[in-house]
Amino acid sequence: MSQRKATVLLEHYLKALRLPTMGREYGKLAAVCQADRADYPTYLLRLAEREVQDREVRAAERRVKAAKFPVVKTLDTFDFAAQPSLNQALVRELVRGDYIDRHENVLLIGNSGTGKTHLATALAFAACQQGRRVRFFTVTGLVTWLLERREERQLERFHQQLERHHLLVLDELGYVPFTKAGAELLFEVVSRAYERTSLLVTTNLPFEAWTEVLGNERLTGALLDRLTHRIHILEANGESYRLRESRQRLKRSTTTRTARNTS
Repeated sequence: MSQRKATVLLEHYLKALRLPTMGREYGKLAAVCQADRADYPTYLLRLAEREVQDREVRAAERRVKAAKFPVVKTLDTFDFAAQPSLNQALVRELVRGDYIDRHENVLLIGNSGTGKTHLATALAFAACQQGRRVRFFTVTGLVTWLLERREERQLERFHQQLERHHLLVLDELGYVPFTKAGAELLFEVVSRAYERTSLLVTTNLPFEAWTEVLGNERLTGALLDRLTHRIHILEANGESYRLRESRQRLKRSTTTRTARNTS
């Protein structure tokens, strides 16, 4: 068999087997292994490693896209110094994702603008990188979606889709009160996730104020009972990032105007 025919067949088989990285890298890697005097098993091992590594990267990218984060955030861009009330050691522990394997929940409580959504997204992004299926919702958006699925008689199918995830992020609980139907549908999500799927919830409300949003004391108690059975609580009680940045911009603007007037 000619070298040209062998090359064409090899590329055809690699394409048929869906091994695009091997098809792209086999020639360059052969030259490297020849220079290193590596044997055939070593060459094949290195080639297979390249394929697996690229496949893992592509899979992680698909998981991040499927999670539907509003903006991708990572832990290395979070300013812990600006939120000294946060338990940084616990955050570092949670980013490893072991709580998801144990079907535990995480609750981020704090004032508006203290980085709760950033932290929630960073923890969820880390979970995607670790091979876990994640879905991000604002709580209001989720309840609206649930109500629409109920009208379309697709609610059970949607619940089954949610149950295929390892982690659900429920962001911004407490900003908008729910109708009775909305609160009941949210409770069903939490109830079905109990000891099956981890929940990561952010809120600006202490527990005693949750009834104001859910509208029913008994339902609130039942929801909290399930949510907090196995939970890690992070509190962010510092100043709002947005408020601080606004003050800094105002200060810089005032300083600039003063300098111009002086000159």
